[in-house]
Amino acid sequence: MTLASSPVAIAPEGEFDFGSADFQRVRQLIYQRAGISLHEGKQAMVYSRLSRRLRETGHRSFSSYLQTLENARGPGGESEWQEFINCLTTNLTAFFREEHHFHALAEEFQRRERNIQRIWCCAASTGEEPYSLAMTTVEHAPDAQRVRILCSDIDTKVLATAQRGVYDASARGLSPERLKRHFLRGTGANSGRMKVKPELSRLVSFFPFNLMTPTWDLGEPFDVVFCRNVMIYFDAPTQMQVLQRLHRAMRPGSLLFVGHSENFGDARALFRLRGKTIYERV
Repeated sequence: MTLASSPVAIAPEGEFDFGSADFQRVRQLIYQRAGISLHEGKQAMVYSRLSRRLRETGHRSFSSYLQTLENARGPGGESEWQEFINCLTTNLTAFFREEHHFHALAEEFQRRERNIQRIWCCAASTGEEPYSLAMTTVEHAPDAQRVRILCSDIDTKVLATAQRGVYDASARGLSPERLKRHFLRGTGANSGRMKVKPELSRLVSFFPFNLMTPTWDLGEPFDVVFCRNVMIYFDAPTQMQVLQRLHRAMRPGSLLFVGHSENFGDARALFRLRGKTIYERV
């Protein structure tokens, strides 16, 4: 990641001064903490998202906020670092997004030689992907209640939404049959909302996790990993680092599902292409 300072000041119109040095400082900090590589065109996005946090914390400048952040120590400091990360992560999701992956998972469940019991969703976001995995499991796994779906995200705010499992009843990606089978319709004050049924929520567990954590302690190796649209925010060295850690966390022959714009041909020693954006752990 190249983080050379731009000589031109960045000055989005707004209530806070935001110069090139501030932006470069944000880029360095989010890269160090979360591996996220922000390119030069993200100045306006950074200003928009972090300015809300400046208002909430009472800071009058980005320089003041970032200095306080860098000096933060202890539990209180870590909580502000988490807020900083939450502000700068991007969460785009939907039920059964990139639907071919769920068809492929259904086929894997139905293959007699497969014994899928541990699934990891690395970017749970607000929960649509984890519950899509749970629905696929309930519909196709021979013994669904033995399957465990671990769901993590670096953003603690979206994880809280995922854990609640409550969504707008008009959410895209769900057929009328799935709505009826897997969700409870809200009434009264909750009209227009829906909540996942216990048969789904029992399969999933949510926890905060930073893929930049040096040592992963996630228990037994995984049979399936969904790490979709995560690597696009990393530079090439960080991508390879994460792929190596994923390799160690998966059993031989297990499957890695990635996003439609992610290609890991340079990691052939770790994963071989099995299907459309589906890799098999070597």
